Amino acid sequence: MDLRGKHIVLGLSGGIACYKSAEVVRLLTKAGATVQVAMTEAATHFITPVTMQALSGRPVYVSQWDARVDNNMAHIDLSREADAILIAPASTDLMARLAHGLCDDLLTTLCIARDCPLLLAPAMNRQMWAAPATQRNAAQLRADGVTILGPGSGDQACGEIGDGRMLEPVEIVEDLIAFFQPKTLVGKRMLITAGPTFEAIDPVRGITNLSSGKMGFSIARAAREAGAEVLLVAGPTALPTPRGVARTDVRSAQQMHDAVLAQLRDIDVFVAVAAVADWRPASVSDQKLKKANDTDTPTLQFVQNPDILATVAARANAPFCVGFAAESENLAQYGEEKRRRKGVPLLVGNIGHHTFGMDDNEIVLFDANGMTRLPRADKLALARQLVSAIADRLPRQLP
Repeated sequence: MDLRGKHIVLGLSGGIACYKSAEVVRLLTKAGATVQVAMTEAATHFITPVTMQALSGRPVYVSQWDARVDNNMAHIDLSREADAILIAPASTDLMARLAHGLCDDLLTTLCIARDCPLLLAPAMNRQMWAAPATQRNAAQLRADGVTILGPGSGDQACGEIGDGRMLEPVEIVEDLIAFFQPKTLVGKRMLITAGPTFEAIDPVRGITNLSSGKMGFSIARAAREAGAEVLLVAGPTALPTPRGVARTDVRSAQQMHDAVLAQLRDIDVFVAVAAVADWRPASVSDQKLKKANDTDTPTLQFVQNPDILATVAARANAPFCVGFAAESENLAQYGEEKRRRKGVPLLVGNIGHHTFGMDDNEIVLFDANGMTRLPRADKLALARQLVSAIADRLPRQLP
């Protein structure tokens, strides 16, 4: 319910991408928002007001002369109730009119009369998007404080391929949610590790753990929402990459170590969330180990993997380092001991078997001032709280 309490005016201008707007309404309401739909006359040729009313649960407004509003000023009243106006799709024509202050219908008029943020999700042919006039209009809209979401790239209804297609509904709603999050990490670069590692025994077997990567990926999303540039080094996981996050996939602890060190330049915050294997087999068989008989048992020798967090924390001019500890008992004791041993200012502790693979978690923050418990919540909510805690602890730059 990331948009609980928010009221969104969803505007539709004319374009085939209007069919996606039905899903945008559904996802907005699922996220807790109330939605008021306003359409241009052209948009009604692609999707009906009846459909949008059924999905939003509110009457749809099309005409600036609609008398249902008591004062007959829908262009004023609709915008005054809104926390944001989102236009999806935003056509070439609508962007041009908004960029030049033209308002000859309800949707453009309420955008000009607004006192809330305006976000546009462009949708048009690739050549229309690339046209110098459209790019000038987009630049002017950004200069005027309008947020432009996308556009995406790929197959278009006209049969061509390129930039200009409207973002998918889930992407638009995620970007809107991110828009409302506090921007506490603007200008910061954050490097995050997430997921398990896999230490090979032979070509088909290996040693791993139950980490799903959900917490690390949630922190990556939350940091990006807070305005940071986010680099994510992920162990084996099938989770989708959070929007706007640069991802590097690795398999073993050594590969994760190497990938982290290769990306440390100009990093402000390093968050070591990954459940990294402490040991790996001393040797890896080139062929599958075969069982000779029912009593045959292989003997494995292990060597220690590099300690990624301790290595980064010990570097000269190290970034602000945040560690994670998944314990099975005595979390209060082991968490603080690990924080001191690793030499990091902040460590996040949890009980491993209560979090691996789950969608929620309960964590404890350890720093020089002691322990702070964060009650059980979904991992994205906890990630946002952790990102806020990190921002509060970062060294303040002198003006």
